[in-house]
Amino acid sequence: MSGHSTYEPKSGVEKWLDTRLPIVRLAYDSLVDFPTPKNLNYWYTFGGILALCLGIQIVTGIVLAMHYVPHVDMAFNSVERIMRDVNYGWLVRYMHANGASMFFIAVYVHMFRGLYYGSYKAPREVLWILGCVIYLLMMATAFMGYVLPWGQMSFHGAVVITNLFGALPIVGQSITTWLWGGFAVDDPTLNRFFSLHYLLPFMIAGVVILHIWALHVVGNNNPTGVSVQSKEDTVPFHPYYTVKDGFAISVFLLMFAAFVFFNPNALGDAVNYVPANPLVTPAHIVPEWYFLPFYAILRAVPDKLMGVLMMFGAIAMLFILPWLDTSKVRSMRYRPTAKLYFFIFVLACLVLGFCGGKLPDAHVIPGLTTFQLLDADLNSMVWLSRFAAAYYFSYFLIILPVLGLTEVPLAQPLSISAPVLSHPAKAPVGAAASPEKRG
Repeated sequence: MSGHSTYEPKSGVEKWLDTRLPIVRLAYDSLVDFPTPKNLNYWYTFGGILALCLGIQIVTGIVLAMHYVPHVDMAFNSVERIMRDVNYGWLVRYMHANGASMFFIAVYVHMFRGLYYGSYKAPREVLWILGCVIYLLMMATAFMGYVLPWGQMSFHGAVVITNLFGALPIVGQSITTWLWGGFAVDDPTLNRFFSLHYLLPFMIAGVVILHIWALHVVGNNNPTGVSVQSKEDTVPFHPYYTVKDGFAISVFLLMFAAFVFFNPNALGDAVNYVPANPLVTPAHIVPEWYFLPFYAILRAVPDKLMGVLMMFGAIAMLFILPWLDTSKVRSMRYRPTAKLYFFIFVLACLVLGFCGGKLPDAHVIPGLTTFQLLDADLNSMVWLSRFAAAYYFSYFLIILPVLGLTEVPLAQPLSISAPVLSHPAKAPVGAAASPEKRG
């Protein structure tokens, strides 16, 4: 927790403003004097990286919106005009397009870090749920943004994804018609998606403010999972973590720049450089890479409605995670069995992403069409997706609840300061903190 404010206005202007709108005090308490656990590693820098990514997306998006024309007959050409005729338009567009991928890379690392260190456990449930809301808004924003260039993959991707809502009973067709603005993906659809794509990033920014507010109420988690016991466990956010986050952000920006300047289309699809044609369907319709795990879950289920429910259920699992994990220990540093299952979970997510980008009838081993011990169909991506999807849901619904009741964790340190000078694995068994002290 941030505790009592230590800010003292020095100049007359600061004193005058502080009594009327203490915005300088808020910035000081949030970005300078905020007590932060002193053992945070570089996995905790991705929150700052995400804030930077959001800022880049909003600024570049506003510039692109000045030149984009949301009309089916002009959208594709307006994007080409941005690339060729607008001063530095190519740079702004490539920053925006690749910025979406960088945003999702950072958010996935941020989420997996939260899973590993138990950042969703009490008292941080609301903090975690707000993060999940941000993730959901990011997905909606990214999907609508992918439609705007109105290339072949944009158009047909919009047709496929919006038709999924039609599988929902009773309300499905009404939702689909509202999204389309008619009875097919056409000009009204493009206008709706452009408006929502412009609006949602500002909604994300609003939820980010709530997310940071919730963080400052309960305080940071840390790699040990042990709650802050005293001021000895913390350091001021500035200069310790501003410098550390600044270095991490610089490294991240180097990777970002490598894509923008040297391989800007590496994470995109070449088919989207062909103008949208409703009469010609691409051989393989796939979403952007950050949606591929959920796309694989959708395709793994033969029934359309069940596939849609499983796909949305995979996201819903994240919202109820704080109540599914029954372990009293936060960090998986002290849960060796849970750590093993977690890394298998990460592997399952990567497998789902791999399968989502392949044709459903593709074989796991290229060129292998028959196998003496297994039926050939068992080599298809669909079956691999099913195994990975089964583990994904089992991890949340079975493994975490059962493991929390049966696993015997390792001894935890009494405080954050204890493992700073000696490795936690060397801590004596008697050093384990009680559940109350662990928080």
